[in-house]
Amino acid sequence: MLLGFKTELKLNARQRILLAKHCGVARHAWNWGLWLTKNILDHNQANPNEKLKFPTAIDLHKLLVALVKSENAWYYECSKSTPQIALIALREAWKRCFKKTAGVPKFKKKGRRDAFTLEGTVKICGSNKIQVPVIGVLKTYERLPQVLTKSCTISRVADRWFISFRFEVEQLSSGKTSIVGVDLGVKSLATLSTGQVIAGAKSYKKYAAKLSRMQWIGRHKVIGSNNSKKAQVKIARMHKKIANIRKDTLHKLTTLLAKNHGVIVIEDLNVSGMMALHKLAASVADMGFFEFRRQLTYKCELYGSKLVVVDRWFPSSKTCSNCGTKKETLKLSQRVFECASCGLACDRDLNAAINLSKTVS
Repeated sequence: MLLGFKTELKLNARQRILLAKHCGVARHAWNWGLWLTKNILDHNQANPNEKLKFPTAIDLHKLLVALVKSENAWYYECSKSTPQIALIALREAWKRCFKKTAGVPKFKKKGRRDAFTLEGTVKICGSNKIQVPVIGVLKTYERLPQVLTKSCTISRVADRWFISFRFEVEQLSSGKTSIVGVDLGVKSLATLSTGQVIAGAKSYKKYAAKLSRMQWIGRHKVIGSNNSKKAQVKIARMHKKIANIRKDTLHKLTTLLAKNHGVIVIEDLNVSGMMALHKLAASVADMGFFEFRRQLTYKCELYGSKLVVVDRWFPSSKTCSNCGTKKETLKLSQRVFECASCGLACDRDLNAAINLSKTVS
C-alpha cells in the first residue's frame, strides 16, 4: 500500500523565493484554466447547437503553452511539471463536480493554501536531503525514509514550508484477535468497550481567547502593511498549532487501536448534521471526528486490522448492553444509562461502546 510522509523543510532565502515562484505558477495556471473552462461552459449553455468540446488536461496544457507561456517568461523559471499537474488537478476537480460529488472549483488566492507538485528527478540523497527539479537539494529537519519516489508536493503553512511524498510499504500483521467498540463523543474523545476513556485535546477551546485577541489586533492594522502581514502570520501559526495538537491526539489514539486490536467497531456518525447545530458545532470540530475515521481507515489497512463501521441508525446508546432492552428516549443530559429490566447502571458512552463491540460476532 501507499503511505504518505510529510516533514518541514529547512530553507535559505533563495530557496524560499523559488518555492514562492512555483506556487505562483501553479496558482496562475489553475486560475487561467478555470477561467477558460468556465467560459466554455457558459458558451455551451448559451449556444446549445454550437457546443465547444470541453478540454482535457492535455488540451489545457497545449493551450497554456501556446497562449500563456509564450507571453509570460517567468513560467520558464519554474519546473514544467508545476503548471501541468495544476491543470490535471483542475480537470479532476471538474470531474468530481460533474459527478456531483463536489462543488464547482474556485479561483485560488495568493497566500491561501499555497502548494505545488513536482515530478521527475525527485531523489532522496542522504539522511535529511531530497533533490527536486529546478530548485535543487532541499534540507529537512528530520530524517527521511530511504525509499524511491517519483513526485513530491511542497506546501506552505504560515511562514513554514513542508514537503510530502508517497512510497510503497508492506502491510503488517497485527496478530491480534480482540474486538473493541469505540464510541466517539464531545465530552470525551473516545470511550472504549474495555472501559478505557480517551480525553480529547480540545485545543481550539484552550486557545480560543488568545486567537480571538490576535484576530482583533490584526483587524486594526493597515491592510497591506508590514505590520498587517506579521499579524496574519501570527494568526496562521496559532491555527497551525491548534490543528497540530488535535492531530497529535488523534494519531496516538488511532495507532493505539490499530496496533492492539484485531477488529475495531465504530459508528457512522452524521458529522455534517452535527455541525449544523450551532451550539454543538465548535465542540464537534474541535474533536476532529472525520480526521479520526480517515486515520483509522488507513492505519487498519497498514497494521492488518479490520475496521467495521456500524449504521448510524443503530441504537447503541438506547440499548442495554446486558439484556438488550431498548429505551424509547434518552436525553443528552442523562449521562448514566439505567435499565429498568435488569437494573444495569453504567456510563452511557461505555454502554454504547459495548453494544458496538457486540455487533461483530
